[in-house]
Amino acid sequence: MSVHELRQKAGEVSEKITINLGVVDLGQIDLLVQEGFYSNRTDLIRTAIRNQLATHAEVVRETVARKTFVLGLQRYTRADLEALRAAGQTLQIQVLGLASIANDVPPELALATIDSIVVLGAFHASPAVKAALADRIH
Repeated sequence: MSVHELRQKAGEVSEKITINLGVVDLGQIDLLVQEGFYSNRTDLIRTAIRNQLATHAEVVRETVARKTFVLGLQRYTRADLEALRAAGQTLQIQVLGLASIANDVPPELALATIDSIVVLGAFHASPAVKAALADRIH
């Protein structure tokens, strides 16, 4: 499954980023937009990022396989974590994409069931859970 297929399945969840560009680079981007190559600055930047990700797709695939990352979206519900606690098990969360812990998960449950978190992308959880797990997020 390609990253583009995963992106479509995940419902195109996105995060806003801010970048600083030199005025010459920005001017060149504006020129390409003005000439109709791209609809706007964001279109060019997204296209450039996707082209670079496609160029390095094999490295991403190999690394995900080697480091046993979940690729895409991984959501943990309160029921998931309660079942882990009942079984005496814990998680080492490793996600390339979006890792999400449901808002109804109390910090105590998260602490009892999550040993470590490595997310390359975005991590969504309540502020209380993020604070409780702060020393386990790498």
